[in-house]
Amino acid sequence: MAQPLVGIIMGSDSDLPTMQGAIAICEEFGVAFEVAIVSAHRTPQRMVDYAQSALERGLKVIIAGAGGAAHLPGMVASLTILPVIGVPVASRHLQGIDSLYSIVQMPAGIPVATVAIGNAKNAGLLAVQILATQQPELQQKVQQYRQTLTESVMAKQTKLEQIGYEQYLKHLQAE
Repeated sequence: MAQPLVGIIMGSDSDLPTMQGAIAICEEFGVAFEVAIVSAHRTPQRMVDYAQSALERGLKVIIAGAGGAAHLPGMVASLTILPVIGVPVASRHLQGIDSLYSIVQMPAGIPVATVAIGNAKNAGLLAVQILATQQPELQQKVQQYRQTLTESVMAKQTKLEQIGYEQYLKHLQAE
């Protein structure tokens, strides 16, 4: 197995379904990654060890998903010089707003990039784009991915023009 470049961590196994989006993107782009449960509150020493050893273990980016108090991304960022991308995980009571606020309110000097609530896919894409700054073959894959997005939207536009908005809307509602 290749040396992991991206660490995908979460505070609880219940966060794994959300974090699957980042895993899928790393797989799609062929970027080696590792997945771990690292709780800021229940396994604080594990979190410290993970973050402090990440650079020497060859990681280049860490994606940290957390719900509720969502301290994991910020605490990991305070323990490593690697870029950390926070993924707010939706909580039962506040639907992830609490997590989002926690992650984006980092003090000056300890940045954490943050994506939308539950959007680990974008976290994975951001990690890939960070890696692509140093890997020309990954740059090409990102450009091809973006081209695919453009083509998808243009195909939808063509269909909308051909069948009209009423039929298109019916088609969307049937899906």
